[in-house]
Amino acid sequence: MLKKAKRKEKDVFGDVNLFGESIHEFEGDDVEDVSDQVSKRIPCVGANSKGKRKASCSIESYFKNGIADPTQPSIKASLQSKEKWHDTDMSIAMWFYHACIPLNAINSPFFQVAISKIASMGHGYISPSYHALRVNLLRDCKQQVKLIIDTFQRTWAETGCTIMGDGWTDNRQRSLINFLVYSPKGISFIKSVDASSFITNAETLCNLFSDIIEMVGPKNVVHMVTDNGANYKAAGRKIREKYVDIYWSPCAAHSINLIMKDIAEMPTVHSLAILASKITVFVYNHKWVLNWLRTQPKWTKIIHPGATRFATTFIALKSLHDHKDYLQSLVVSSDFKKLLNVPKGREVKQIVLDENFWRNCLIMVKIMGPLIRLLRICDSDEKPAMGYVYDGIYRARKGIKELFKGKKHLYKPYTSIIKERWHRTLRTGIHVLAYWLNPAFQFHEHNLCQKLEVQRGILDVIEQQTLFKASDLMEEMKIFRERQKTFTRPLALSTSKTTTPDEWWKFFWL
Repeated sequence: MLKKAKRKEKDVFGDVNLFGESIHEFEGDDVEDVSDQVSKRIPCVGANSKGKRKASCSIESYFKNGIADPTQPSIKASLQSKEKWHDTDMSIAMWFYHACIPLNAINSPFFQVAISKIASMGHGYISPSYHALRVNLLRDCKQQVKLIIDTFQRTWAETGCTIMGDGWTDNRQRSLINFLVYSPKGISFIKSVDASSFITNAETLCNLFSDIIEMVGPKNVVHMVTDNGANYKAAGRKIREKYVDIYWSPCAAHSINLIMKDIAEMPTVHSLAILASKITVFVYNHKWVLNWLRTQPKWTKIIHPGATRFATTFIALKSLHDHKDYLQSLVVSSDFKKLLNVPKGREVKQIVLDENFWRNCLIMVKIMGPLIRLLRICDSDEKPAMGYVYDGIYRARKGIKELFKGKKHLYKPYTSIIKERWHRTLRTGIHVLAYWLNPAFQFHEHNLCQKLEVQRGILDVIEQQTLFKASDLMEEMKIFRERQKTFTRPLALSTSKTTTPDEWWKFFWL
C-alpha cells in the first residue's frame, strides 16, 4: 500500500513542473522568462473541446497597459483598505500644501514614475538629502538631459531644424534672448544671451545669429524665427545674404498680436473697450453686486482685460457678452435701485441696457474670432503651426468681408490692418509653401493652391534653393499635387485632415 501511494504521488508531483514543462527544460544558458512560459500555457476561455484555441491568449491580455505599466497596482496594494489608500493620499496632499507646490505639478509625467519607484523600494526608503538634490542628483540629471538632447541633435542633419530667438525682459530689466532649436524630435534649449551690454543693431544681431547657426550647423538649419522689430528684420535680411539656404521669418504669434494691437487702437474699438471695462470694474468693486451675480445659476467669472496681451481685450469682450442676460437682470432688479444714487451705478445701467453696445461687442467677437483661433494654433505646442498661418489669415479677411456683407466702407478698416501686417511681416514664400504642402489644404476641393500669389511664392522658394535641383523638386511636387504613388491610397486622403502634416509626410512619402 505504501509503495502504491508513493507511486501515485510521483505520478502527480514527480518530475512534472506545475507550470507545464519539465524543470530540466529551464536549465542551461538559453533561459526564457518564466512569465513567458506561463503565458504560453494559460488556458483560453474560448478553447474548443479538442484543445484548439480560438484566440491567442497570454498573460499580457490581463493587463490593460502591459506588464511594465507603472500604474498597475500590485497584489499588496490592491488588498489595502480604503482607509489605507486615503491615508497615503493625505500624506502626499499634506506635502503639496505644506511645501506650497503648485497643484499642476501632479500632472508631470515624472510624478507617477517617482511614486512607482518609491513603492518598489519597499518599506524603509529614505528620500535624498537637500545637499544631494542641489549637487549630486542635479549633476546626474543634467547629464541625463544632455543625453536626451544629443538624441535630438542626431536628427537635425536628417530632417533639418528651425532656430528660434525669443527676446524678453526679466524682473531686473535685463534684455535677454533665448535660443531654441525645433525639430520633429522635439524642442531643445541652446543658449541664453544677455543683450543689455551691447546695442542690438542689425550688424550685432547678425553676428549673434551667425554664432548660433555655426553652433547648430549651417547645413542642419532650414529656418530661423525671431522677433518682429526693425533691427531683427534687417538682421534677417543679412542672414539670408550670408546663408542662402536658410530662410528667415518673424514670429507669427507676435505678428498676430500686433494685428490685434492695431485693431484695439481704432477709435471705435477703443471706446467700446472702455465701456466694457467700466462694467467689469464696477462689478468687481462692489461686493453686493458680485455676490448677487454669483447666486445666479451657471454663473462664471468675467475675464479681465490683460495689460500685455492684446488678445485678452477681445476675449474680455466675449466674456462680457456671454454674461449679458445676467447683467441686464441685475440692473433692472429692485435691489439695484440703491446703487442708482451713485453716478457710476447709473452709468453702468445705461451701458448694460444699450443694445448698440452689445451689438458692437458681438461684431468685434465675430471679427476677432478667426484671429484668436489662429493665435492659439501658433502659440500651441501640439502641432507645427506654419502650415496653417496663410490659410488662417485668408479666412480672417474673408470672414470680415462676409460679416459686413461685402460693404467695403465697413470692412476696409479691419482688412487693411490685416493686409498691411501680412505684407510687412508674414508674406514670405516659406509660409506659402508650408500651406501648399499641407495635405489638409492640398487635398481639399476648395483650396488656394492655384492662386497666383501661392504659385509665385512656391517658385521663389524653388529658385532660391541650392541644395536640390529645381527639376527634381518640381517632379516630386507634381507627384504630391496629382496624388500619385503612395498619395493615391485612401488612407492618405482620409488622414490628411486628422494627422499633423509632419506625421502625415512620414507615413506616405516613400
